[in-house]
Amino acid sequence: MVTLLIPRFMSILLVCLSSLSAIQGSYDQAYAKEILGSANRDRDWLVSIRRKIHENPELRFEEHNTSALIRSELDKLGISYTYPLAKTGLVAQIGSGSPPVVALRADMDALPLQELVEWEHKSKNRGKMHGCGHDAHTTMLLGAAKLLNQRKDNLKGTVRLIFQPAEEGGAGASHMIKEGALGDSEAIFGMHVSYTAATGSIETLPGPVLAAVSFFEAKIVGKGGHAAEPHTSVDPVLAASFTMLALQQLISREVDPLESQVLSVTYVRGGTASNIIPSYVEIGGTLRSLTTEGLHQLQHRVKEVIEGQAAVHRCKAYIDMREEDMPPYPACVNDETLHRHVDRVGRILLGPENVKVANKVMAGEDFAFYQELIPGVMLSIGIRNETVGSIHSPHSPHFFLDEDVLPVGAALHTALAEIYLNDHQHAIGL
Repeated sequence: MVTLLIPRFMSILLVCLSSLSAIQGSYDQAYAKEILGSANRDRDWLVSIRRKIHENPELRFEEHNTSALIRSELDKLGISYTYPLAKTGLVAQIGSGSPPVVALRADMDALPLQELVEWEHKSKNRGKMHGCGHDAHTTMLLGAAKLLNQRKDNLKGTVRLIFQPAEEGGAGASHMIKEGALGDSEAIFGMHVSYTAATGSIETLPGPVLAAVSFFEAKIVGKGGHAAEPHTSVDPVLAASFTMLALQQLISREVDPLESQVLSVTYVRGGTASNIIPSYVEIGGTLRSLTTEGLHQLQHRVKEVIEGQAAVHRCKAYIDMREEDMPPYPACVNDETLHRHVDRVGRILLGPENVKVANKVMAGEDFAFYQELIPGVMLSIGIRNETVGSIHSPHSPHFFLDEDVLPVGAALHTALAEIYLNDHQHAIGL
């Protein structure tokens, strides 16, 4: 019986492998040309959408006009969506409605920053600017919605397109998750523009890629008095000075040097006169770690050190980890299997020479909240173009975008989802 089954099993296996090779082989230069060609034909539309968003930047949870613009375009395309989630967010859905389900995500919020780039489509909202490329992220995902909708009859599953508010400090992803944005998604992809990578290229990396991040502030309270009589005071300036030095030793003396953590005290406030010892001093800053566990340990020790140093100098410390207004973000960790998928799709679409290894960065990204629940990849998509001035880092008032990235990103989103569904539909069929 066993002898009879072996030839039959081998025949089935050969058929399956042959089918798999046919599916993988179908994604070639012709496929890339088709997807990129469709995206490039939409370039003018993409640019117009991005410029409308750029001219009217909105801060976290205030993205009402941005959301309305997205919904208007989805309505024109006949794409269904759920709204609102997390106040201004929405989720569009394209495909069969059946598994497998893959998610694509873009963030919509701007920065509290005054744009210093003088051009026709400069921000009209004073003190607000799309200085991190979220206008491009939103536009590229909207472009993918259009492409996927054109190709929906060929989708072997379902794509959920997540337009998310409040990435910049508001943990919008966590709010979207609580309100059901992921649905039955089994994988998720996101991309962020990179000013160090050339336009037309991408960068990806498995494992930790962006840091877990939190913020802190402390009020060290002593007893004020005249500087000529320091013995009658309890000096919070001295206590704050020792506290800041002690905090720096947490990284240099308590963290494994092979791990990556950052502790930066970014401000000190106290006193207004040169002859008066103030009654209190305020300090604050940020904590970062490439592991979420490392961030939790660092938060714990920061509290202990601040309280201990204050006590040594006869002061009291009141510490706020700012979890209400600046929620801590977990580390962004890219799934190994999905990383290989991104690498493969990038090579098909853009060519092997345009797929690079990403660098780990100690910035935070609330995309990590999605990755805590399902496998995901956050990749970088290049925008560097010295000719047009796309050379400045995010969060710079001089940040400027090479708009040639828009069709590239739309096509890449489309291919990542389409090929993922095709591959995994085949697996389900087995």
